Amino acid sequence: MKKWMLSAIVYLLVVIGGYMVYDSVAAEPPVENNHGEEHEEVTDDENAEESHGHEEEDSNAEDHGEGASHEHEEGTDNGVSEVNVALNVDNDTMIIDIQDMDQKPVSELEINHEKLVHLIVVDEHLDKYYHLHPEQVGEGKFQVNQELPEGSYKAFVDIKPSHLNYVVSPIAFTIGEESEGHAHGELTADESLTKVVDGHQVTLIPSSLVSGEAVTLNFDIKDAQLEPYLGAMGHVVILDQAANEYLHVHPADHEQPIFETTFSEPGIYKIWAEFKQNGKVSVYPFVVEIK
Repeated sequence: MKKWMLSAIVYLLVVIGGYMVYDSVAAEPPVENNHGEEHEEVTDDENAEESHGHEEEDSNAEDHGEGASHEHEEGTDNGVSEVNVALNVDNDTMIIDIQDMDQKPVSELEINHEKLVHLIVVDEHLDKYYHLHPEQVGEGKFQVNQELPEGSYKAFVDIKPSHLNYVVSPIAFTIGEESEGHAHGELTADESLTKVVDGHQVTLIPSSLVSGEAVTLNFDIKDAQLEPYLGAMGHVVILDQAANEYLHVHPADHEQPIFETTFSEPGIYKIWAEFKQNGKVSVYPFVVEIK
């Protein structure tokens, strides 16, 4: 009897011990699986944030790319020229060499108002004015013949390279011996903006004369019928008094002599307006003060 009871007690203890071990193991979740599930959840959240961040970055990149492309296609003037222009004057012959930054000829130029190159030449006093159109004589090379009196000049080569940014800058040169101690004469604003040239009267009517804002230059042509000149009803070239800032303005309207521009700084400016009347191109000079 005692032997049977002892066996029963031992058996009961084994069963209870085994059940306690089993319950302990079954109740505690596997550490590895729990860690993996937690890591996966965090990773999804991070992926969602990273994905959202990449979408914003991609969106910004696309916007930036479109803007950059638009600026490149429009040839926006960012103040840095990718083209070097050299001018060689020998007697009455003026030769222009156009090269890129690698000193290779620039051969791809866009036609701008029926010409590949517009060459503007003025003397030091802004009294003499020449609007020339050199002809191509080689790759990146243009030539024009023009007799110039002795004196100091500045030239402006106006071109539109197809794939390069270009900023028009003055090129100084001298015909004959350079006089010593010559001074640039001070310009005075015109009291009247009505000019008579070749028997034709033209009046300049500016919308305003204030720097930093859009200005409309309207020209009242009296008793004359304008004719198309280089694909437009006129051309306007503007220089500041020091002949450093160059503006070549074309009509805003194909039928009317109305021009739009902006003067970046206050000062004295000279305006040359070119109109073709009765088969002849006449140049009307105006001097204005921009406040």
